[in-house]
Amino acid sequence: MSRQEQSEQVTADVEVNTVPVELYKILKFEGLVGSGAEAKSVVADGMVLVNDVIETQKRKKIVTGDVIEFAGHRMRIVFAGGDS
Repeated sequence: MSRQEQSEQVTADVEVNTVPVELYKILKFEGLVGSGAEAKSVVADGMVLVNDVIETQKRKKIVTGDVIEFAGHRMRIVFAGGDS
């Protein structure tokens, strides 16, 4: 699958005000898990992809343009803050 086809599959843009942001926090704040502990657990168990690669670092620094996949959700991170 080409990079363009992958980007066309992005189903939601997630706006963040601060970059980088830790992976588990995105899962928690987007309501994909019930708690921070659950978010850390699903990441550690290899259930989350970042840029099409399984990610097991709970505190992985996520930056603008990264794509996260979990539980049928595909999200692209977009910086919503001012100049930076």
